[in-house]
Amino acid sequence: MKTHAAIAILMLPLSFGGAAAQALGPETINTASLASVAPERPAKASKEPDPSIIRLQVLLDRAGASPGVIDGFYGDNVSKAIAGFEALNRLPADGKLDPDVVARLESDAPITQTYRVTPEDAEGLVDHIPDDYGEKAKMKSMGYTSVAERLSERFHMATGLLNKLNPGSDFAPGKTVLVVSPGSPKEGRVKRIEINKGTGQVMAYDRNDALLVVYPATIGSEDNPSPSGTHKVKGVARMPIYRYDPKLNFKQGKNKKVLIIPKGPNGPVGSVWIDLDKPTYGIHGTPDPELIDKGQSHGCVRLTNWDAEELAGMVRPGVVVHFAN
Repeated sequence: MKTHAAIAILMLPLSFGGAAAQALGPETINTASLASVAPERPAKASKEPDPSIIRLQVLLDRAGASPGVIDGFYGDNVSKAIAGFEALNRLPADGKLDPDVVARLESDAPITQTYRVTPEDAEGLVDHIPDDYGEKAKMKSMGYTSVAERLSERFHMATGLLNKLNPGSDFAPGKTVLVVSPGSPKEGRVKRIEINKGTGQVMAYDRNDALLVVYPATIGSEDNPSPSGTHKVKGVARMPIYRYDPKLNFKQGKNKKVLIIPKGPNGPVGSVWIDLDKPTYGIHGTPDPELIDKGQSHGCVRLTNWDAEELAGMVRPGVVVHFAN
């Protein structure tokens, strides 16, 4: 989960529930009112995470309507998650946080939890992840660059939010830190997947055609569009190595030869690859979860690592994947 400062400045998430920024802590987050959140994303961006938005994002995540990264900002992926929640509940999917949606989302369960950092959390870290694929290929793994990055992904959080909840923490083994509680991965058997290029969403359905989960996604680009029509899942590879071939894929930097990039959550396709029957295309994770549906992909469908892992646990070879719009 690397930080791209220049992109972050250009794509500052929009927020806010209308109230002034509050100090972040268990009490303010767990008791934050969804009624204070604007029905639609306001035009003015907040400079600080909003406790009400954090609570909203966690509740949406638990319900199967992923907001992507939980960061406390009222970004476009929050609106998409609200629309996804409405679709899950067979409501008109307008993406507006109206009283009916709020009532269905509300829960007394705590939003935050404490976590004790373990020695295993500090294992397998790497100093940095280079941008150049040739340099990546020289490394032993595409591991996490810090304990904070590992915990951020485990709890579906932006690293910036994790740091704000734990000011001054070095996240050393034995330390107790505050995190959010997004809930357990969804379970079920996916029968078909709809990938909507227009809305930037992936929707998975069961054999009864009931919607199971909705994810925000980065789907291709103008230079490298995603496939069209209907395809099928061939299989799933967890922690895959990445074979870069400039003749088959795309040109990265000055690299002109085939490269094998080692496995790891910070690899080009993240922690999981769902292979499609169209060669070189798949649904996969990413080393940059904050950029989901804010950047572009090389034709594939990119999800956060945790969303891709959840989806991978519910698919089998033969699952139908349809690209719409």
